[in-house]
Amino acid sequence: MHDDAPGSSPDDAPVDDHYFTARPASADERRTITVRLAGRDLELETAGGVFSPARLDLGTEVLLRSAPAPPQEGDLLDLGCGWGPVALTLALESPRARVWAVDVNERALDLVRRNAARLGIDTVRAVTPDEVPDDVALAALWSNPPIRVGKAALHGMLVHWLPRLAPGAEAHLVVQRNLGADSLHRWLAERLGPAATVTRSASAKGFRVLRVTAGARPG
Repeated sequence: MHDDAPGSSPDDAPVDDHYFTARPASADERRTITVRLAGRDLELETAGGVFSPARLDLGTEVLLRSAPAPPQEGDLLDLGCGWGPVALTLALESPRARVWAVDVNERALDLVRRNAARLGIDTVRAVTPDEVPDDVALAALWSNPPIRVGKAALHGMLVHWLPRLAPGAEAHLVVQRNLGADSLHRWLAERLGPAATVTRSASAKGFRVLRVTAGARPG
């Protein structure tokens, strides 16, 4: 699940086969692409029916370039993992952490598992949202959220996951400016209130990166 913004390619999932469906209807034609993650050039597997199968999309690139180094330990979450660039970066940069790659798209989850195995990574858990145990407190959350699911669904997703940040932990969300980044910033600040601080940590190539820092939990 990701921001459906410029950076998507013509061979991304068609309108009738959204990348945020559980079982894409398009043919599962696998391909290998070369991308640079965590300072390394990697050959990874993608397929139609997932977000940006032909390349690393621009929004995710902005997120990966601007977010700080992730915590070295704890539970890290890639919300809307697609074929895995964010989750794999987290795992490569924080090999002692456990990385949750969350998506509703079963093809995307299979690609993440295969790409993690291709890189010899055994710390990534590619799962659907309800497979993350309730007692997991997140040390970090990175996401290029799925704007195309609609405002209500997007807000519901963020309200579910952001409160799972441990006190002091940070989420970094990349959103295209002309697809509502500033209005989402205002909504998050109002909705989370004193439970978190919301700031803009970066702005590049038409995208905003929003940082949500969790406050102390009430007694």
